[in-house]
Amino acid sequence: MTSARTRERLINRLMDNGITNQLVLDRFRSVPRHLFVQEALASRAYEDDALPIGFGQTISQPLIVALMTQALLEESDGSLRKMQKVLEIGTGCGYQTAVLAPLVATVYSIERVAPLLQETRKRLSSLNIANLRLRRDDGHRGWPGQAPFDGIIVTAAPTDVPQNLLAQLAPGGRLIMPVGEQSTAQTLLRITATESGFVEEKLGKVAFVPMIED
Repeated sequence: MTSARTRERLINRLMDNGITNQLVLDRFRSVPRHLFVQEALASRAYEDDALPIGFGQTISQPLIVALMTQALLEESDGSLRKMQKVLEIGTGCGYQTAVLAPLVATVYSIERVAPLLQETRKRLSSLNIANLRLRRDDGHRGWPGQAPFDGIIVTAAPTDVPQNLLAQLAPGGRLIMPVGEQSTAQTLLRITATESGFVEEKLGKVAFVPMIED
């Protein structure tokens, strides 16, 4: 269930659903998703489904991870934007982190659940992913000491866009995040910081765990 053929079926599903950037697709070929899920669920690791990872959290559906990564990085000509500093809110099991890390210079990632972060730190280290910094904190605050960021990606849904995160975007920077109540359809947004303000794009309906404030 973790063979190259199984992974390629996942790649085909991603392509069928609008993921076109080859560098993003290559990350999904190379990142061993079965190492990021509970052992009992390893046989389902390359299905296009969200799965529980403990602590009331989930590993996101691969299509959503791919969509968010592509929306963060892709330029109109299909190339990837060169980002020096990207902030990830919600490290979780580290799957989104592992997909993103080789595509940017440095990932700064925040996780609220301390035991989950401890497990994930060991997992990412074992995969030799070194261009990242991890910390335990409330994601609503962002990481002001490292701002501004070229990109911010949020893997849990607040009811409104946190103003702290908008303030930590560099000029031209992008914020990718779901917004909305858990009981209703949430909307995945891409917000770009421009000279005249923030430009918001709606990327579709999604379902994420809530973004909890400490």
